[in-house]
Amino acid sequence: MSKIGIIGGSGLYQMEGLTHIQEQKLDTPYGAPSDAFITGILEGHEVVFLPRHGKGHRILPTEINNRANIWGIKELGVTRIISVSAVGSLRPEFKPQDVVIIDQFFDRTNQARKNTFFGEGIVAHIQFAKPICPCLAKTLVQAGTGSGANIHSGGIYVNMEGPAFSTLAESQTYRQWGMDVVGMTQMNEARLAREAEICYATVAMITDYDCWYEEETGSTVSVDMIIENLQKNTATARSIIKNTVRLLPEKQECACVNALANSFITDKSLWPKETVKKLGPIINKYYQHV
Repeated sequence: MSKIGIIGGSGLYQMEGLTHIQEQKLDTPYGAPSDAFITGILEGHEVVFLPRHGKGHRILPTEINNRANIWGIKELGVTRIISVSAVGSLRPEFKPQDVVIIDQFFDRTNQARKNTFFGEGIVAHIQFAKPICPCLAKTLVQAGTGSGANIHSGGIYVNMEGPAFSTLAESQTYRQWGMDVVGMTQMNEARLAREAEICYATVAMITDYDCWYEEETGSTVSVDMIIENLQKNTATARSIIKNTVRLLPEKQECACVNALANSFITDKSLWPKETVKKLGPIINKYYQHV
């Protein structure tokens, strides 16, 4: 089986259970990734781990170099990414310490984050109606069943800009729109993973209710409570990841692996060589046919 990528969010800065550990620092055409990539063996399979915010949580959501992260993961041979993200709940039935296997995103960032590999002479438009790999998500739900956590199969993740949390008006509006959880990191990762033809799924770990909850119930969400839930969620995430790695089938039977096949608009004879070189592992299998 090819390598499985794990991107750790708030609280998940290392992956316990890894053996044959090596650290790989990559220079990418898009700058430095969040940190060194940690490779190793987990449940008998090769994995690549990356802490999204860097070791010690040094990088703001807006500062994350997602293109460098995903390019590096692709270069290392990863074909599936399990992304772990701390989120706030927008639904009373989605409780702290619950886990949501996301199936949709809604973008509320200011578009300052680079969310495509393309441009500079090569235009491509991927299909993104269903941003999560259904096969990987299904396995994550199955893997979570024995984790002891309450698993929700499906949910809409609204990606806000941050780093400040929602205003009350925003939180209430997201609820009226039908959003389920709110976070700051997943949308760009998912877009870039699809362009890189990597299966991608989000494990959303609920740490708290968003500010709507305090307004409606009078209950205060404290920082201590969030940290406590974050620590418990981290143990759950590790359990789900280990089970998922063990359960994943060898063969990928989803459309993610050929997401770029019919996405290029620019005639291949016009592709600038500099851009092709920069894209490297993202488009090599298509450029060789020019």
